[in-house]
Amino acid sequence: TDHAYTVMSQQGAALQGYNNELIKCIEDLCAKRDELHRQILQEDEEKQKIQNDIRILTDRLAVINESLAKKIATRNDYDRTISETEAAYKKVCKSQCVLLS
Repeated sequence: TDHAYTVMSQQGAALQGYNNELIKCIEDLCAKRDELHRQILQEDEEKQKIQNDIRILTDRLAVINESLAKKIATRNDYDRTISETEAAYKKVCKSQCVLLS
């Protein structure tokens, strides 16, 4: 019976060792999961900030594109007006030269 008691004690000790290892593994996994969850929350917050920045910049880009289109059209009108005015002025100068000669 001493032998049986010794075997049972050894088995009990081995079982307790396995239980301790299993508990440590579970604790390690929980710690890794918690760290991963913290990283997920942090990256999700950064993602939302970036998405908001993109929305703001997209709106700003649309405003700038509209402004540029209007200014380019106005500049093109100026170019056309200048060309037409210069052409008319040259005709007037030629007419004056003819009249004066």
